[in-house]
Amino acid sequence: MLKALFAPLRWIFRVVFAVLILFEEWGWEPLRRVFALIAKLPVIRQFEALLKRLPPRWAFVVLLLPSLLILPIKLLAVWLVAEGRYGLGVALVVGAKLIGTALLAWLFQLIQPALMQLPWFARFYSRWTAWKADLLAWVRASAVWRTARAIKLRVKRLFRRGRQTPQA
Repeated sequence: MLKALFAPLRWIFRVVFAVLILFEEWGWEPLRRVFALIAKLPVIRQFEALLKRLPPRWAFVVLLLPSLLILPIKLLAVWLVAEGRYGLGVALVVGAKLIGTALLAWLFQLIQPALMQLPWFARFYSRWTAWKADLLAWVRASAVWRTARAIKLRVKRLFRRGRQTPQA
């Protein structure tokens, strides 16, 4: 009986997390590449070398920094919304999320080897990646995902045909 009561909550939980994870998956690589372009600056390269040499515990502290740095920006966004400046508040949150994701992707790539030396982090990370893979498989098996993917492929084909037609 409890299972039947919690089934809708579980579904809502999965959908919300799926949307968040899909955003992260979509944004992680492109944003990491953008940040990697910035990282070609000499001062950033020196900083990267320093990050790669961090001991595991300090690497974890560094991993938490983007979240802590973005917190004041999110609070400012809440204040802007409370003041009636909805567009600016939402834009600030979206911008902070994009920058935070890019920064986190870049940092994680650099410090992951150190983080994996922490036994609790390695366990958590392996469980997280397995859970995330199951959730993404669930999303990709859904009718909504398959329909959206089919529409996307049709639109791409139409766009390609339109570009290939000779112009008079």
